[in-house]
Amino acid sequence: MRIMGLDVGSKTVGVAISDPLGFTAQGLEIIQINEEQGQFGFDRVKELVDTYKVERFVVGLPKNMNNTSGPRVEASQAYGAKLEELFGLPVDYQDERLTTVAAERMLIEQADISRNKRKKVIDKLAAQLILQNYIENFNIKERLCHTIITTTTKNVN
Repeated sequence: MRIMGLDVGSKTVGVAISDPLGFTAQGLEIIQINEEQGQFGFDRVKELVDTYKVERFVVGLPKNMNNTSGPRVEASQAYGAKLEELFGLPVDYQDERLTTVAAERMLIEQADISRNKRKKVIDKLAAQLILQNYIENFNIKERLCHTIITTTTKNVN
């Protein structure tokens, strides 16, 4: 199952895609948007959905550090609602607190990339981290449910 991860900002949307089995996330691209002018890049998202045969979206939810929601959370949820409306695919949300900070740290410490080059890839890497976190959480929950079902079935027999 292919999943598309999105890091939605007011000027860009970072895009990541899972492998066909849904185990790993890869950064794909950054779509330029203009929230103020109502340009959200949905045409490009559609091209990517069709190309990769996406079955689900994961949108980063930029909550505040104290777990409250602000205007960016509302904007991300509105973007997710529009994705559901346009594509008829499920949309999940993944807490993305500190994702961009982690992405920037990775680019500085591990890749030694200049500030100018970081701006060109940071949103794509943030989308990748959002999606990878979602995949890992999903797989943990799935394994836990499988274990519970298996144990319950064995106890019944």
